[in-house]
Amino acid sequence: MQTLSAAELTRMIEQARAGSREALGQLLDLYRSYLRLMASLCTREQLQAKLSSSDIVQATFLQAQRNFQDFKGNSEGELISWLRKILAREWAMEVRRYSTDRRDVRVEREIDGQLDESSGAVGAMLAARLPSPSESVLRRERVVLLADALDQLPPHYREIIVMRHLQGQSFREIATTTNRTLNSVKSIWQRAIAEMRKQLEDRVF
Repeated sequence: MQTLSAAELTRMIEQARAGSREALGQLLDLYRSYLRLMASLCTREQLQAKLSSSDIVQATFLQAQRNFQDFKGNSEGELISWLRKILAREWAMEVRRYSTDRRDVRVEREIDGQLDESSGAVGAMLAARLPSPSESVLRRERVVLLADALDQLPPHYREIIVMRHLQGQSFREIATTTNRTLNSVKSIWQRAIAEMRKQLEDRVF
């Protein structure tokens, strides 16, 4: 799949700002995988059984649709930062909903910081383990492309990549958590990285 150019993204943002609901829907859908990945990395244990990452992303999209006039940027980086802040607010509301102190204003700041850190970790993963980006990738946010590629992997591939590279777990810790042998985890990881490289190459070369 060929990635959109920066010019095409800018045009889509302008159309959405001009009031095109179709353009806005298409624009937001470009970031579904990215936001779902961010939400899954930010999921708190007490909410896992009550609310899914997809629910939080859908709530984020609803708020973005209602308040798109508040977005003042023009670049993809500015857009994903704006969406990430909405995601943090939605998570914070749910955390406070199940918290003993529902007025704790620190929750949103903590989640916002955690999301920023997670986004940076995803970008670092692309730089460290995956193909050198072409010029077309440099015009797009790498974290978005990587999240899209991750979303196309089989669940057990995605799980091990996330645990290893985004949660910082050792192979032995992953083996214990997933109830696999150490050799099995390493083998799956190697296949997962190879498939991730292929997914990214299909998108950007």
